[in-house]
Amino acid sequence: MAVTAAMVKELRERTGAGMMECKKALVETSGDMEAAIETLRISGLAQADKKASRVAAEGKIALAISGNGKQAVMVEINCETDFVAKDESFNTFASAVAENALNEASADVDALMHTRIGGDSVEEARQALISKIGENIQVRRFVRASTDGTLGAYVHGGKIGVLVDLSGGDEELARDLAMHIAALNPEFVSADDVPGNVVAHEKEILIAQAQGSGKPAEIIEKMVEGRLRKHLSGITLLGQPFVKDGDITVEQLLKQGGARVNGFDRIAVGEGIEKKQENFADEVMQQVSGG
Repeated sequence: MAVTAAMVKELRERTGAGMMECKKALVETSGDMEAAIETLRISGLAQADKKASRVAAEGKIALAISGNGKQAVMVEINCETDFVAKDESFNTFASAVAENALNEASADVDALMHTRIGGDSVEEARQALISKIGENIQVRRFVRASTDGTLGAYVHGGKIGVLVDLSGGDEELARDLAMHIAALNPEFVSADDVPGNVVAHEKEILIAQAQGSGKPAEIIEKMVEGRLRKHLSGITLLGQPFVKDGDITVEQLLKQGGARVNGFDRIAVGEGIEKKQENFADEVMQQVSGG
């Protein structure tokens, strides 16, 4: 019996398994829907994708660095709970995915999911891990950096990862900068990198705030200029006070070390994901009432 797209769709809806797994099961069972469901249940894949609707905002940042220290990749792997983020199987999977992202030079997450961990694709390994652990697990994103200079890499508690491309300086300075970025989260390297529309919008806000002071226009202009400089210092790496010595700015630190920051990447687990707010009192009441 020929396996049709409609049959694959029905099996996916009934089991929650992946599209390729559904097609494979139907081919193996010659289109027998019930037998295909049983096959997926036996393999442990029948419920894996049904967990995909659950919010996965915990997890870890996995880091992989090349032997010469000139290339590195950070991958965000998400799960539902911090407990699973500490699980050995989860961490082994995360490390393997990061190594694949580094070694296979994958262009995007979709390409990364087709690379192989042992005999399985990353997607197959993900599905198997979901079945084993019982939580939604997602490979969300990765960033790659390379340098002709020095690459700083730092992961804080598995939750925040930073890569810094540095010209000049040394490994200690590069790591210190990565730690600084993890702690203070600058948005840009320097004031010159801040887009004009961002500056204009902030200036409009500052002008509106200053106009309520009742001061003359020329005083307001100076107030706005000063506050804008302070704002730009706060959102740019070079303008921020160095996290390990607040008496100097990062710009001054770099001049002392004869170095220049070419760029950086910072990612934090779960940023931008809307987390479900649990109300445990309501949950208990629902269980008591049988809801």
